[in-house]
Amino acid sequence: MACNSLSLFSPNYFIPISTKPPAKHLFSSHTYLPCNFSQYYNSKREFPLPSVASIPYQPINVDYLEEEFSGHGVTFEGIGDNCVAKMGLENGSTVNLMLPSGLISSYKAPMWHGGKVELLHTSVSEDENGGAVIQGGVSLALNCSSDGDDEVSWSPCNWALRNIRGDAQESIQVELIDRDSENKIEVKYIVTLKKDMLSSELVVSNSNSSSLLQLTGSIVSHLVVSTPDATYALGLEGSDFFNRSPLLTNFALVPPDFGQKNEFGLGQFLGQMTLKGLSSGWGARNQNTADDAESSPRESEEEMEGEEDDNYKHLKEQMSRIYTSAPRYFTIIDRGKRNSVGVGREGFDELYMFSPGSRHEYYSTYSYVCVGQSALLKPIILGPEEEWRGLQHLHNPNL
Repeated sequence: MACNSLSLFSPNYFIPISTKPPAKHLFSSHTYLPCNFSQYYNSKREFPLPSVASIPYQPINVDYLEEEFSGHGVTFEGIGDNCVAKMGLENGSTVNLMLPSGLISSYKAPMWHGGKVELLHTSVSEDENGGAVIQGGVSLALNCSSDGDDEVSWSPCNWALRNIRGDAQESIQVELIDRDSENKIEVKYIVTLKKDMLSSELVVSNSNSSSLLQLTGSIVSHLVVSTPDATYALGLEGSDFFNRSPLLTNFALVPPDFGQKNEFGLGQFLGQMTLKGLSSGWGARNQNTADDAESSPRESEEEMEGEEDDNYKHLKEQMSRIYTSAPRYFTIIDRGKRNSVGVGREGFDELYMFSPGSRHEYYSTYSYVCVGQSALLKPIILGPEEEWRGLQHLHNPNL
């Protein structure tokens, strides 16, 4: 799948990075899709910079960013050929947004006790070449496709900084943009930090005058918890769901043994989505997994779908589900940290929820739960010259 980007500013400013094959996580043998995994230098761990492909991209000019976008409560820090935009409000709320990947690697929020708590789970590991690999946080996994004479299959993943609005007193908004090579699809990614909320907004425009555009994907958030054993989802009672294999996207963090004792087959979703003509990457570990799924008995519809009967859903067991009728707002509660996060959505009809289960060590690599505002079972369709907007809110109710 191609991944292209359009530079909107001075050639000294924006550059996408490596087109080398995706890196592998130390704890996993996943093959990541649909865009190349962005690698980053971590000076504290002294990882060497990954080699850059021969495409003549230039590094991001951090000095230019500081000069052009200063005064909004955002500072910029270069990390190798990449950059971190650090958003900070006077009440103590902070966000780290990585460029050009668009990964939100940190969201620290003020708490009732006067301190600050990290709400996102991010894992830094080392690939086989000694490069740094970052997974978790809040990331985008979006596939745009169309048929006909103007057939397109593209995923935005190299983001250019377009604008910054607001100030450190009330709210800060960072707007990123990416376009396909034919300028038929434009995707804006708008990250907004308020005193009690972090919002991730997608605006997709189909400028083609004759073709429909199909969107599949999710805004995926890894929320840090003490352990899934102490974590509950409040407000999902009565929601219809489908058990599905985990999303294995560029920044997804999934235990390598997930599903070995689970109640559903990991390969089944891949086969169903392939039949529907969706991206072949969603839910696939590798081709062997798909082949094994074809030869194994398939679960009945009764085993694959159901209705949530618990309004205080305990997330201690391994689970990977897509809720098709979940409320627009619900709450994740971590009794171990005495903390909660409100999760809201707009534009998306589905909710993806993933828990690695409680078999892992507390406060470790897999101490998180994952939520995603999604269009996976039912794609979003844009007509010619139409626009669509989808939004996720992470609300801090602890002030």
